Formats: sequence, structure tokens, C-alpha cells
Amino acid sequence: MTDTLFLLAPGFKDPDYPGKTFYCWHCALMEGVLASCPALGAGLNVRRIAWPIPRREVVNLLGEDNQSLPVLVLSEGGFINDKDAILTALTERHGFPHPHP
Repeated sequence: MTDTLFLLAPGFKDPDYPGKTFYCWHCALMEGVLASCPALGAGLNVRRIAWPIPRREVVNLLGEDNQSLPVLVLSEGGFINDKDAILTALTERHGFPHPHP
């Protein structure tokens, strides 16, 4: 088993904002960290999923109340859904560099 990082796929539309296309900036931050150290992400399962809720793949693992992304699902159980805590976990669990304070 390995940790799984769920991110929103960029380029989604929100019916509350007609005519606009979006990305999740927290997910984009994670994408940047992953891209900057590609060898370190090899041991991490990254899943990019569509924006609309319900996000079945996440719901099946974490329940209806935990669909916010990004989320890091830990291999031993549990999850982290705070962007700063995810960055810390990427450092501690997968060897990514520390974010500069």
C-alpha cells in the first residue's frame, strides 16, 4: 500500500460562475511540488479527479463529509485534508524538500 494524493483535475467549470474555467489553487500548489521533484513522487499514488460532487472515488474511501480536495489518504488509514499538513506529510513520508517558511 502507498499513500494516495487526490487532486482536482484543472480546467473545470462551476455552474455558479457561467463562462469561466477554473483550477483549484491548493491542488495546483501540490502539482507544482510534485513536478519540481518528480523522482520523489514515484512512491506516491496521485489521482486527479473531476470537480463535480459527489466525488465517488473519495466518498468510497472517506465518506460523504470528506470530499474536499486536495486530500492525502494515508496507506495505514486516515487522511490529511489541510494543504500545509499535506506538504508536511510529503516531506516526512516521501522525502520532498521542506517548504521555506
